[in-house]
Amino acid sequence: MAMLANPHKIQHSMTTTGLSLDGYRVVASLGVVLGITVRSRSIVGFFTATLETLAGGRLERFTDLCERTRSEAFELMLQHAEQHGANAVLAIRYDATEIMQGVTEVLCYGTAVQVEPIEAH
Repeated sequence: MAMLANPHKIQHSMTTTGLSLDGYRVVASLGVVLGITVRSRSIVGFFTATLETLAGGRLERFTDLCERTRSEAFELMLQHAEQHGANAVLAIRYDATEIMQGVTEVLCYGTAVQVEPIEAH
């Protein structure tokens, strides 16, 4: 049985790093929303990833960790926007800060908005 999308969940197609969404107009700006996560690599994972650096090339373990962390921050930002009644998020950005060696904070933020389709004439 196919799962239906949650009608109150912001779809990824309703997010952008731009200041507008093609085909939509902003009817309400609801403010800045954010998603924040803090991650560290386990000592075993860090050791394995360090061994990957000896071979050179793409560091799969670090890449996977970064992708999961950014995705988590993005989804948390969407949840924050949904709590504010948004159906879209504009001007999305990321920021990362190393809090201590091996521990990184990733922040995803944007402007929560309500949009409606622009009617074609």
